Amino acid sequence: MWAVSAVLVGWDDPGSRQMWVSVIFLVLFIGLLSVTSLWLWRQQAARAGGPQHHAAPRRTGWQRRANA
Repeated sequence: MWAVSAVLVGWDDPGSRQMWVSVIFLVLFIGLLSVTSLWLWRQQAARAGGPQHHAAPRRTGWQRRANA
């Protein structure tokens, strides 16, 4: 949205305040998106090496026997 706005305003009135505000918002959005993507990628990579416990253990209670 900000890219389209910057292009359209820049086409009609190059160098205007509205164009520069759109460009600044575009740069901020791209920067925040990049930082968030990098952070999520690092979080996923850090979690991939650890053990995964998704299911219950296979042992059942009826196999256990009390000592006499």
